[in-house]
Amino acid sequence: MSQASVVSRIAHDKSKDAPVMMPDGARWWEHLDRDFHRSEEPFDLALRDRVQVRATAASDVVIRTAGACLVGATALPLGFTPKKLEGALADRAFYGPMAESGDATRFFRAPVKGVRVDSKRVRFSRFRPLGGGATYDLSFESPYVPANPRERAPYLRHRANRRAHLRHWRHPDGKRPLIIAIHGFSADLALINEWFFALPWLYHMGFDVALFTLPFHGRRQTRFSPFSGHGFFSGGVNHINEAFGQAVHDFRVFLDHFEQEHGVDQVGVMGVSLGGHTSALLAAAEPRLRFAIPNVPVASVADLVHEWEPIGVMLRAGMKAYGLGVEEVRHMLAVSCPLTYAPVLPRERLFVIGGVGDRLAPPKHSRLLWDHWGRCKIHWFPGSHLLHLDRGTYLRQTARFLRDVGFFDHLPPPGLQRRF
Repeated sequence: MSQASVVSRIAHDKSKDAPVMMPDGARWWEHLDRDFHRSEEPFDLALRDRVQVRATAASDVVIRTAGACLVGATALPLGFTPKKLEGALADRAFYGPMAESGDATRFFRAPVKGVRVDSKRVRFSRFRPLGGGATYDLSFESPYVPANPRERAPYLRHRANRRAHLRHWRHPDGKRPLIIAIHGFSADLALINEWFFALPWLYHMGFDVALFTLPFHGRRQTRFSPFSGHGFFSGGVNHINEAFGQAVHDFRVFLDHFEQEHGVDQVGVMGVSLGGHTSALLAAAEPRLRFAIPNVPVASVADLVHEWEPIGVMLRAGMKAYGLGVEEVRHMLAVSCPLTYAPVLPRERLFVIGGVGDRLAPPKHSRLLWDHWGRCKIHWFPGSHLLHLDRGTYLRQTARFLRDVGFFDHLPPPGLQRRF
């Protein structure tokens, strides 16, 4: 395996055979090994790294099991009833041709122009930009309508989800390059994401920064939702496809706003976990992005749930009852999977970050996306999904990547920047 694009001290074990997982142009849902969820990635680890990986991986397993029990108890009974499953099976005829075309524009349609975006200044925020900067909460009534006519009425019934939200930290001296972060599943709190994405650090390098709220999270939660993000998966397979469709759509409305109202033409995206999956979809649908950096991304939701016990047990029981193989389950979700589409961004503007000890979105998902993206830059850290050990190193690699893609070139000259 070529290690040229690996920018971390940790790399795959060269003594193990690690070929590209899928041939070019293949329908991934058919050609990816049906036992992908059982596979493990081989790494060449020093003793210290092995100890760190094992310790952090153990914590992930505990959290994964607790999360799977919670989701299994509260979401599956609502969205995966026999009636819902039969509808999803029937709707393969609707979503299938879109996925099979490999054309992201067939599902991820461009939003209408001129959507009114409301802005409200935030007076109390943990991260307060110095030097005259300010924080704003932006929102708009989403014009998104599910692509599938069968899903429109039940999906649009969730009124809170129909309003999109984003928090924006802005410099006082006109347009700046903008980095938009997308949080993970059930992890929308600004306090957490300010730290996780190092938003103050990025801001003080000179960039404007923002945090996008995924559908059915935070203030977009469904009525009586037991936790943030519950509604993303509780509506069934078709609903998951449409939730990703709305995530990409609403992000692009904000992108239109920054471009038209603020003149911002340099925007990049970072995402973690579920947000990493979304950022990878944006790399296939939105050519205006300067870069995309998925961090511990989920590459295939259909394969991931096989490992989330006890959800995996329930899934396999359902597959057996309906005579489905893993290929059919993948196909049902392929329209909202980044593996289905070639990225519209060049390889040089893509960067994947993966955790060797990750057991919530195991490293094989980062590896699969990396393969699909032509083995762009990748950084492996010796930690888990939640415990990112050696985080400072990959933040420095992120800064180098931003410099390589020319993002720093669009900052105001040093003499015109306000000193902090």
